[in-house]
Amino acid sequence: MENGLNAYNRTDTMGKSQLDLILQVYDGAIKTYGQARDNYLNDEVEAGFISLEKAQRFVTHLFTTLDREHGGEVADNLGRMYAYIINETEGIKGTKDTSKLEAIVKMLGNIRAGWAGLKDSNPDQHQVPQEEPAAPVDADGFVVTA
Repeated sequence: MENGLNAYNRTDTMGKSQLDLILQVYDGAIKTYGQARDNYLNDEVEAGFISLEKAQRFVTHLFTTLDREHGGEVADNLGRMYAYIINETEGIKGTKDTSKLEAIVKMLGNIRAGWAGLKDSNPDQHQVPQEEPAAPVDADGFVVTA
């Protein structure tokens, strides 16, 4: 049986555009990297590690869902940045270096601002499209053209 939080999370993503979902993942990553920084500054080492693990999952999600086929150079650059952040996160788990956490938060914030600017520049283009009726197909599954 699905618990209430899972139902809420599933409902929270329904009807959102791909861009809104990307922004939501960035928000989660920025928030949890900030939590890790605060945890380490308050000598809450275990809580900091847990926050880092959660933050790393957000960035791993961004990395694994890149559309490299259509994203071209932008996707390649984002992939390198995500890989760098994931690698830095592994190091921070050992060093608890809050300056590196601050740098990651700043980096993610800058990229998030770019995504938000894209959304703001053309808000109608990023709405979830209505499902269009399927094109007619023949018996072999090929689209029939007029």
